Amino acid sequence: MLIGVPKEILPGENRVALIPSFISTLTQAGQEVMVESGAGAGCFYADKAYEEAGASIAPNAEALYSSADIVFKIRPPESAEVEMLREGTTLICLMDAFFRLDLLEQLASQKISGFGLEFVPRISRAQSMDVLSSMAAIAGYRAVIEAAELLPKYFPMLMTSAGTIAPAKVFVIGAGVAGLMAIATAKRLGAVVEAYDTRPVVKEQVESVGAKFVEFDLETAGEDAGGYAKAQSDDFYKKQQEQMKAKVATVDVVITTAAIPGKKSPVLITDDMLQSMQAGSVIIDLAAERGGNTEGAEAGVVVEKHGIKIVGYTDYPSRSAVHASQLFAKNITTFLLNMVKDGEYAIDLEDEIVKGALLVHDGQVVHEMIKPLMEQQGE
Repeated sequence: MLIGVPKEILPGENRVALIPSFISTLTQAGQEVMVESGAGAGCFYADKAYEEAGASIAPNAEALYSSADIVFKIRPPESAEVEMLREGTTLICLMDAFFRLDLLEQLASQKISGFGLEFVPRISRAQSMDVLSSMAAIAGYRAVIEAAELLPKYFPMLMTSAGTIAPAKVFVIGAGVAGLMAIATAKRLGAVVEAYDTRPVVKEQVESVGAKFVEFDLETAGEDAGGYAKAQSDDFYKKQQEQMKAKVATVDVVITTAAIPGKKSPVLITDDMLQSMQAGSVIIDLAAERGGNTEGAEAGVVVEKHGIKIVGYTDYPSRSAVHASQLFAKNITTFLLNMVKDGEYAIDLEDEIVKGALLVHDGQVVHEMIKPLMEQQGE
């Protein structure tokens, strides 16, 4: 099978789905690799490096898409890219499926098999395929670096001849992969770190990376089977905001990470809460792409309200494109090779990982979470 790796066309996207060091892993498993010219430029991998690793170079996207049996991508393809795919091709990428039903319809109509890497089940056997965790860890790290740059204070405590500098206070909301990495990074920079999560079971993890776990007087719905925090009731969020207000008023940096798969991000920090915060404080809203956890957050930009900077960047993995591409390449290569036996690629619907990530197959949307949405859309 020929694996095609196109150049990402979204403005500002510097990652590439496969780096040269993983090509031999694929060729040794009986696969061929073709890379679009310039695909690795954003993370400093030249065409020559791919050729030396054993890949061929396609001069443009059309040449690649029309030849590939399997396509590795980072971002969901645009309609024009899908049109270049041959019937029967397999597409593997982050599909953003809940919000791209139009894309799934197009893939089905062209009889493309589509895998969404965000749906890889969180089981032990699939840990090395977990793209979401790989990218979330980078986002958590970069969030703290961004906050440190924007905050008009030092992060660490310093004792100088001119007096003692108190450490910055950082509050992390959400202790998933991104939150835990943010905690660890802020702690390494010398901040005093506290964290909150609706899942009490993560308290030990929070404390293990150096933060104090904040507990509010609330009854929570816990986590779902995938380890994500469940959506809560409107009454819960109202009570949470009341108790959150007192906490955010005492800190310099807030990092929010609360996202619910397939839904708009819950608002955790209201305009009223912003007014209670210290002028010059910084909020890094890692949920900004889906509306944000902060009232007034805007995806992709920095907004200033009441003297507080609200950062809504959505491209943190792309800002660390070299390592983000390395991790993504490992995840996607391992995912594919799970379906390769004795050099032959096949979709095994009995495999939990394969079934969990397969969205479109044989001209139909097949994922159990997406099919009802497609049916509702058709009504």
